Amino acid sequence: MFPGVSAIPTRRIPVVVTLLALLTLTACAVRPGHTTHARQITMAQPTPSAPVPTPSASPSASASPSASAKPAFKSLAWYVAQVPTFPEVPLPQPVALPATGSAPFWHRLPTDQKVAFITIDDGGLARPPGVIDFIWEARIPVTMFLNSPAAAEHTDYFRQIEAVGGIVENHTITHTSLAGRSYDYQKQEICGAADKLEGLFGKRPTLFRPPFGEHDSTTLQAAHDCGAKAVLHWTETVHEGKVRYQTPEKVVQPGDVLLMHFRPALMDDLLAALKAIHRAGLTPALLEQYVR
Repeated sequence: MFPGVSAIPTRRIPVVVTLLALLTLTACAVRPGHTTHARQITMAQPTPSAPVPTPSASPSASASPSASAKPAFKSLAWYVAQVPTFPEVPLPQPVALPATGSAPFWHRLPTDQKVAFITIDDGGLARPPGVIDFIWEARIPVTMFLNSPAAAEHTDYFRQIEAVGGIVENHTITHTSLAGRSYDYQKQEICGAADKLEGLFGKRPTLFRPPFGEHDSTTLQAAHDCGAKAVLHWTETVHEGKVRYQTPEKVVQPGDVLLMHFRPALMDDLLAALKAIHRAGLTPALLEQYVR
């Protein structure tokens, strides 16, 4: 796991437990024929406008396997046991944001710090329930780029991920390609989603990912005008437990952004991403601590 990390507030435990205040740490349905895109954390307190759903009871000591017991294959305990131990996450050094009228577009964050970033897109297809506990138990910092209708339909699920470290960001309303569309059309897709997500979670998104990664200069301008500080692509994709590299290095580099989706194999994808980041000598970190 991660050395030097404080406990995260708001685990899914009985509601009588007071939320602990700590520091904040916390793509898309692929078109036919397209390749699928692609721990140490501290948590933001849930906002009053985005209450945490009633938590489930934490496992009791008597229900836990003994120290010598081998976790059942692909149980939560099995996944947690597979997570490597990472170096301490460095003190974040936020990246410089261009002083222009449009948002920057990055495949990889411009940082030399030994960190990489895990992102999860969409939200409408599948929402494996074990993911919430896995993120909590393994202290995985994740950024969720959500389509606003999926966020509205499954708000409680995403609020629970928020409560254990996740951050919600913007992935449009209808998940349509924006490149070549008018400014008004793109602004409606981006601002409309941002407005809805802000209403659901009490915080306006500050990052944007265009569906399929397809964008143009109008996209960057509209994203900026809707409150996005940066537009994010990716450098690796993860699907069904396999990391696919989008760069010739074939290894995760400092600043890389790994992309996966809310799909049935998300637990495998998270574990594969963590192992790839560890093999590269890096530590998972939270995007929002670097783009402020």
